Amino acid sequence: MSLPIKWVRDIGIEAGDTLTLTPMPNKTLLVSSSAVSKDHSTIKATIDYLHSDSAENNLRILISHYLVGYDVIRLTTKKGFSAYDRKFIKDSVRQKLIGLELVEESRNELVFQCLLNYNDLPLGRVIKNMYGLVLSMLEDSMTALRDHNVEIAEDVVQRDDDVDRFYLLAVRQLKASIEDIELSEKIGIRHPRECLGYRLITKSIERVGDHAVKIATNVLKMDSGINNDDPIFKMADLSRKVFESSIDSMQEEDLQAINKIVVEAKKVSQFGVSLETRGGDGSGNIELSMILESLRRVAEYSADIAEVSLNMNIKQV
Repeated sequence: MSLPIKWVRDIGIEAGDTLTLTPMPNKTLLVSSSAVSKDHSTIKATIDYLHSDSAENNLRILISHYLVGYDVIRLTTKKGFSAYDRKFIKDSVRQKLIGLELVEESRNELVFQCLLNYNDLPLGRVIKNMYGLVLSMLEDSMTALRDHNVEIAEDVVQRDDDVDRFYLLAVRQLKASIEDIELSEKIGIRHPRECLGYRLITKSIERVGDHAVKIATNVLKMDSGINNDDPIFKMADLSRKVFESSIDSMQEEDLQAINKIVVEAKKVSQFGVSLETRGGDGSGNIELSMILESLRRVAEYSADIAEVSLNMNIKQV
């Protein structure tokens, strides 16, 4: 078998080296070599910290480098970091980016390295962790509404940081798996075309978490709890159940069963519309309307998840 000479030179193959041929789903063969060292595969980036910009904007650029797969991210500045900027960057990375650790620090540099082993946290587990967190946030936000429990509502808001951390990790994994077929197998992706589906699903889960936060935030604006007999709790129960069903649909192979979940989710959304027309007075009406809208959005995102699951279960021709 003849190999492209440029490819051979670029990765340093020599006579006697072993090549691995991996059959791919599209009936091609992936040729890989063990000659590529770990150091060669470590991707590094250097970012100039812009003092003319806000710390938030600089952080956003750092996060973008994390998402596209850089292993070592060096943040540099000739002027040196202010105490606020240094603390903001370090705290934000710790709170938002799983696996990215500060490994070097000086007056002019902050060096972060991703130490995460994808085998320890495959995509399926990341999605499961996201789902578990968001489901608990939905349940607790409604408990806070019923009892007007400020402490629980504030805790729901804080838990959103953990959801975001798993979401950003999922985006990083999916981006990396598109370029590395061996990695995609390690994290549980059967075919590259699944990456788009998982990207949409994780985004929908993250959005459901955002609406759990909106519910909790509206609870904090209210003066009292809501009677347990209020129809809004029926809407919450239906939305939560259809959200659970949509996640289960990812493992479902029966297309008709998945279709039923989509239909049910849309019925729940319509039930929410019917509740919006109910009358009544009171200072909590605006907040209740916003909570009801968030519950409707939960049902709609659940329908989106089930529809993506349906698409992912269609076998490619």
